[in-house]
Amino acid sequence: MSITYSTGTHYIHPSILNADFMSIGTELDKISTADSVHVDVMDNHFVPNLTFGPSMVEQIVERSSIPIDAHLMIEDADREAPAFAEAGASSVTFHLEATRAPVKLARDLRKKNAQVGVALRPATAVEPILDIIGEFDMLLIMTVEPGFGGQSFLETMLPKIRRARKAISESNLEVSIQVDGGVSRETIERCAEAGANVFVAGSAIYRARNAAEEISALRELASAHTAH
Repeated sequence: MSITYSTGTHYIHPSILNADFMSIGTELDKISTADSVHVDVMDNHFVPNLTFGPSMVEQIVERSSIPIDAHLMIEDADREAPAFAEAGASSVTFHLEATRAPVKLARDLRKKNAQVGVALRPATAVEPILDIIGEFDMLLIMTVEPGFGGQSFLETMLPKIRRARKAISESNLEVSIQVDGGVSRETIERCAEAGANVFVAGSAIYRARNAAEEISALRELASAHTAH
């Protein structure tokens, strides 16, 4: 199962960080109308939490009816990231702050048939990566500090999204922009207007009375407020 990002399409990626892991099969079924399952991989080093490894991602891949979008919040991404593509993740995103050779890693992941994303922490400027942004399928701009669920959306990231979208558009590149952190009905419109088209939502979806309805509502709000 694969996913191919297009800047003209809006994608909703529920984060299972907010799911009930004791009933992961049922929790995956709840979000079957989404575009991808967002799996936050943490190593207790790059961020102070510990979640999934490649074997767990492989099990989620086998159980899920939609593709897997793996967000690697791990140290030494150059060495560790390929294992997640091998585990079956359709999209693998690593942090620029955790790699020494981002272009080489992106090309290595593509050879393993994964879409490739590069992520930036809130304090990391977007400008240094713009010269090589064409090497990636997606740019993830964190709208909270990585590593913890339930944080408030950082409004200060909206100009960063706009600058990235402007640079990508001016270069005529097909690079999607993903936002992760505090995405809800209250914030998704502003993210879409700024130029994002891939939206990670955790608590907004898993705490909703009906996850499928929430996914649909978020997608409609994003589509209605697309940046032009």
